[in-house]
Amino acid sequence: MQAVGRTDQGMVREVNQDYIFTSTMPVGPLPDLFLVADGMGGHQAGDFASRFLVQNLVRIIRGTIRGTPAIKCLREGIQIANGLLYEKASKDAKLSGMGTTLVAAVVKDQTLYVANVGDSRLYVIGKEIRQITRDHSYVEEMVALGRMRRDSEAYKQNKNIITRALGTAERVYADFFEVELREGDQFLLCSDGLTNMVEDKTIQKIVKNSPSTEAAVRILIDRANGNGGSDNISAVLVNPKGRGVEPC
Repeated sequence: MQAVGRTDQGMVREVNQDYIFTSTMPVGPLPDLFLVADGMGGHQAGDFASRFLVQNLVRIIRGTIRGTPAIKCLREGIQIANGLLYEKASKDAKLSGMGTTLVAAVVKDQTLYVANVGDSRLYVIGKEIRQITRDHSYVEEMVALGRMRRDSEAYKQNKNIITRALGTAERVYADFFEVELREGDQFLLCSDGLTNMVEDKTIQKIVKNSPSTEAAVRILIDRANGNGGSDNISAVLVNPKGRGVEPC
């Protein structure tokens, strides 16, 4: 397995509020673990929220009993980490109102286990690109109800309003997915700083045509910045048939 992760401040924001974690080695009972979190809140709070959530989730998973199924491990770990983040926000006025999105992935054999809260995404990329996660956002809820079109001006203007995040309530409701990976599939975890700047089909072409996993991640980040870089940008690209973790 080969994985490359990179996070970038972008061209507009003063602080990078994204935080990532990438491990092709076991983390507690999990054979591997990949995380992308996109913090929200004030200048300091969003940065704190994403880092705190990821670091505590990794710590919790490392302490989980061996043999715990992947989805159960993620579900319980996310709940506990959310409670810790919510408690932190409740006790510190500077951190009040903070929160973070999360997309998490684990691969065991040929099965990909995914969890998400918010609008950070996971794609499986092979002969086609498939968005596995569902955005917890105002615009996607309106689209599902038939009250808004994805190509409308209202969609573009309200795209950043999320309806679910970690740290904003005592309990959080994550979505979970299981996907059977096919030969040649790779998967990408990313924040909306990438997907708001680069179209899905372009993401697929970059991943499929790049000479290496490292090059693909670098080009994705550069393309997002080249298109305006209006937000922090994070991408973790995993090739289940590759080897090692490459710095990027």
